[in-house]
Amino acid sequence: MKGILEKGKREIPAKIKVDCYAGYKTNQRPVTFSLGKKKMKVTDILDQWYGPDHTYFKVLAEDANIYIMRYREANDHWDVVFFKEGDYQGEISPGMEKDASS
Repeated sequence: MKGILEKGKREIPAKIKVDCYAGYKTNQRPVTFSLGKKKMKVTDILDQWYGPDHTYFKVLAEDANIYIMRYREANDHWDVVFFKEGDYQGEISPGMEKDASS
């Protein structure tokens, strides 16, 4: 999965910019992330687990979609490795548009 994730018939970039909470360590957990020009808040961390070289976060974003993000601390790199479309009806960040089909 390089470069894009499919969302219905649209494609969204798989490379993301992530802003994290830094508590006892750097990039402890994601707080917001940007996919292209859309910045979204993480409303809930659903799960977190560790692989040999990565930390994974399963998050619910404010758009009601579920994302699994992978963080590699060695080179400070984030990827989206999974996406599941949701049905969010609440407020969205400035600049985000609700899908007209919702």
